[in-house]
Amino acid sequence: MFTTNQRPCFPKTARALAAVLGGVAIIAGSGNLSAAESTKQKLADKSTANLSFRNEITHAIDRGLLFLQAQQNSNGWWSTPGQPAVTALALQSFKGDPAKRYHRNEPAWLQLGYKFLLQNVRASGGIHANNLVTYNTALSMMALVAADKPEYDATILRARNFLVRLQSDFGEMNKVDDVFDGGIGYGTKYEHSDMGNTLAALEALYHSRHLVADKSLAEAQDLNWAAAINFLQNCQNLPAYNKQPWASDDAKNKGGFIYYPGHSMAGSETNATNGRVALRSYGSISYGGMLSYIYANLKRDDPRVVAVFDWLRANYTLEENPGLGPQGLYFYLHTMTKALTALGVEELELKDGRKLDWRREVAMKLLNLQQRDGSWSNDNARWWEKDPALITSYAVLALEMIHRKL
Repeated sequence: MFTTNQRPCFPKTARALAAVLGGVAIIAGSGNLSAAESTKQKLADKSTANLSFRNEITHAIDRGLLFLQAQQNSNGWWSTPGQPAVTALALQSFKGDPAKRYHRNEPAWLQLGYKFLLQNVRASGGIHANNLVTYNTALSMMALVAADKPEYDATILRARNFLVRLQSDFGEMNKVDDVFDGGIGYGTKYEHSDMGNTLAALEALYHSRHLVADKSLAEAQDLNWAAAINFLQNCQNLPAYNKQPWASDDAKNKGGFIYYPGHSMAGSETNATNGRVALRSYGSISYGGMLSYIYANLKRDDPRVVAVFDWLRANYTLEENPGLGPQGLYFYLHTMTKALTALGVEELELKDGRKLDWRREVAMKLLNLQQRDGSWSNDNARWWEKDPALITSYAVLALEMIHRKL
């Protein structure tokens, strides 16, 4: 357990800076200001506010990490030994600590968490127990990548090759002739691809791409990225790129994503005039779609990226997962943070013209939802969101991403 003196306090230098900046603001406030002095005061005020807010986020992260450490099983895992992905997310949370306390000098309990992950490595290269092989392998890879240890490279590479081999290719081999071609599925639950597993796999492949670039690793394999993009657009409500009959040009859905071709977690709607059935776009998977396009190296001005970003700007909210209400709310907030960060969005301009400091808004939302014991969880149990180890990891990782950009 952490002791009280292990909690990070405000650094003396930060306190001194806050005092100095506060003094500048007070002194500058007396008398008339030149334009240069006024700008200087505004910058000082902003720096002071940012420092204070950053410290609030640091405190929330520390409380979340304290909770997670207390929840670790004596055998190294979090939540359940049957799903290494939860342990992997917790490990990533510690590795993302802004103070970098766990980056190199790993305490014994953190080493035990990594030992548990490695115990789940299969002869195939996958990292999993009995099911959800894609999710577990991809998230375990992310935890190993976050450790930044050369001794894990061989394990990551084998897991990477395992995910590459899971890429769907129906119909004629090596030809994109099926709407599911190019994506990745569960590996157990059903044969075809879906957006959730594809996102998890693309993220792990993207962050381990340096192993493919390393020419000394002859066994390195890579994904058919063009086929992956084809699958992604087959899950997007964008008839210019997706010719399936359910793809909608309606403003309510255009640009957003569904879970897999022919199925949306948010259901469908029927046009009363022509009887045409459209599948409804929803928030978390639309942020997942935009993030997947980024991992696949589509540029910000690509029409497919522009379309999903437009849908997300039009449906921005932190009160629910758009289209699904409270279901998957924390995955939505986590994926939103990751996607907007990856896209390089500093100020989010909504479709109605409002401009938002989205990082501050998301951080405040998460700060207000944190429980007294430092944890987070969702009252709605869909997608395991009542599991505090899983959801606390989602929240801590999001706050760490925000902290790094303040």
